[in-house]
Amino acid sequence: MDKRYNVLFLCTGNSARSIMAEAILNQKGRPNFIAYSAGSHPTGVVRPEALKQIQQAHLSMSGLRSKSWDEFARPGAPPLDFVFTVCDNAANEVCPLWPGQPMTAHWGVPDPAAVKGTTEEIERAFRDAYLLLDRRITLFLSLPLVTLGQLGIKKEITQIGRQ
Repeated sequence: MDKRYNVLFLCTGNSARSIMAEAILNQKGRPNFIAYSAGSHPTGVVRPEALKQIQQAHLSMSGLRSKSWDEFARPGAPPLDFVFTVCDNAANEVCPLWPGQPMTAHWGVPDPAAVKGTTEEIERAFRDAYLLLDRRITLFLSLPLVTLGQLGIKKEITQIGRQ
């Protein structure tokens, strides 16, 4: 595969799920994929539980920060090939018009930051979210993007979000 693909993971707060997805794809997808993450209403802080999952998986935490999706709709932003929403709130929001009209899909993941309970229950919620994202990204990376047409790719990435 000679093409490099830019992928943006979106969530409302950009503090956990989208950050973990960014780290996973940047590790598993290199050198053909570059992942980014952003939020419609970023918290400005990455959840320590998300960073713990990333660290335990021995993934790079370099450059991970909570940021607005506005950064990716501006002139000079990286041209996006794929945009995935990973939380229900972001899926229902009106997204900016992305330059280049990237393919979009919703990969809803339960919000681990919303879990109330014991430390173990909260850690389990973050681990479950991480594992779900990891599985979906692995499936995404197995797609023969070069040989699939636009409609085939759209169908496959939408199906991955249902798994």
